[in-house]
Amino acid sequence: MAGYLTTHVLDTARGCPGEGIRIDLYEVSGETRTHLRSLVTNDDGRTDTPILPTGEFRTGTYELVFHIGAYFDAAGIKTPEPRFLDEVPLRFGMSEEAHYHVPLLVSPFSYSTYRGS
Repeated sequence: MAGYLTTHVLDTARGCPGEGIRIDLYEVSGETRTHLRSLVTNDDGRTDTPILPTGEFRTGTYELVFHIGAYFDAAGIKTPEPRFLDEVPLRFGMSEEAHYHVPLLVSPFSYSTYRGS
């Protein structure tokens, strides 16, 4: 199976998909972080294409940065300044050619993730 990377963002504070969230993908090598692309979630909280498609997939260490502060601002959710959470970085490794699915469950004050399927 060829490898690729996807995500799904769910807004647990409002009980809905996280629509319109900018996500930045970085490849990490030692102390160097290289920006690969930026995408935005659709109305289902997913990106329209894989974050890292099959043709570009390589094993290694990566980081997804979810811009949730801007998302909650756009949704009219007021939080104290400075925000408790603004950008949520998730650093993870992909060690095999497989489908990696990295969901994010988020609220203005918490988040969780796991390797999905």
